[in-house]
Amino acid sequence: MTRKSIVKPILLSAVLATSTVGLTGCGYNNLQAQDEQVTASWSEVVNQYQRRSDLVPNLVKVVQQYAEQEQEVFTQVAEARSRAGGITVTPEVLNDPEAMERYAAAQEQMTGALSRLMAVSERYPDLKSDALFQDLQAQLEGTENRIAVARNRYIQEVQSYNTTVRQFPTNITAKVFGLDTKPNFTVANEEAISTAPSVDFGDDDAAATQ
Repeated sequence: MTRKSIVKPILLSAVLATSTVGLTGCGYNNLQAQDEQVTASWSEVVNQYQRRSDLVPNLVKVVQQYAEQEQEVFTQVAEARSRAGGITVTPEVLNDPEAMERYAAAQEQMTGALSRLMAVSERYPDLKSDALFQDLQAQLEGTENRIAVARNRYIQEVQSYNTTVRQFPTNITAKVFGLDTKPNFTVANEEAISTAPSVDFGDDDAAATQ
């Protein structure tokens, strides 16, 4: 083996090592890691919203058994679920403020429609005592809590990523690689989702014992 053939791999290794150190030092790896965290936390938000959406048909079905005349409420729930489900949730949404706003608005409408559906139970004691309804109530409450947790985690991950993108010297790296800040929930939405929505089934006695 010639001296030249030995030197070449050594030089190549040195270049690669230098490049790796350079990317680490300029914050590139950190930006990529935080970007992955944002994507992962967003997936959890979407999963929990989907979990809620999957509960809706059974919830409506059991309420209809006791309150067939509440057609306006059922229609509102169906329309809200259709709007929320009609928004394609792709990774591109994370970089599109308008798409993000549409998605958040659709989910807020779904929350409002579900609240109106739950209010129906106040007028139907037999519905409130139905075992299936009580089970769905518990599932919905749990899901709303998980949604709140997932959204708050997403807000924090985006804030962390955006801070890194803006700070020096990582802002230079971000600009070189075309990395920009990501849209987050609006201030109004952020305040609204800081805690899980109250799903009031009017069962004060049960609430007092929990």
